[in-house]
Amino acid sequence: MQVTKAHIKLLKQGHTTTQKLVFEKCFGAMFRVCQRYVIQIDEAEDCVMKGFLKAFQQIEKFEYQNDNSFMYWLKRIMVNEALMALRKQNNFSLVSIDNAPDIGFDDDFIKQMDAQYLFDAILKLSVGYRTVLNMFIVEGYSHQEIAQTLGINESTSKTQLAKAKAKLKNLINPKLYGYGNA
Repeated sequence: MQVTKAHIKLLKQGHTTTQKLVFEKCFGAMFRVCQRYVIQIDEAEDCVMKGFLKAFQQIEKFEYQNDNSFMYWLKRIMVNEALMALRKQNNFSLVSIDNAPDIGFDDDFIKQMDAQYLFDAILKLSVGYRTVLNMFIVEGYSHQEIAQTLGINESTSKTQLAKAKAKLKNLINPKLYGYGNA
């Protein structure tokens, strides 16, 4: 759904019908964003609910740039909610390794895969791998932004991404890539 300037104006006025419309049209996409980070359905739903509440409470801070800017802004809120949920669970661990191997990754192969198959494979990654992979590849964060957001070193972000890609290769096609230690 594209949220237009008219929608934003109504949201800033506290128009509940518009809030409901935006919620209903955007819920599915925002749920998928949160579920990429927190696997449990109920936890992902909680993140989405908290994210929408936060978005509607902070709508005055939003600056409209184009019809896609709201979705980008909302998505960032959802990612932050999911990251906060991971932190609360205390199962978010990243291991820093200097000199991580440069692991090649065929992005064209990923583009040709069935989306659900890829999604299921990503959900099998450890929390740290999955988080960095999502933030870098899906959300478009830089390693510097990931490091700042997660409170880690930039090299740790790069290492986690390399290891996530290697593990994802094994999950996608273990016969082709082998059963390595990744």
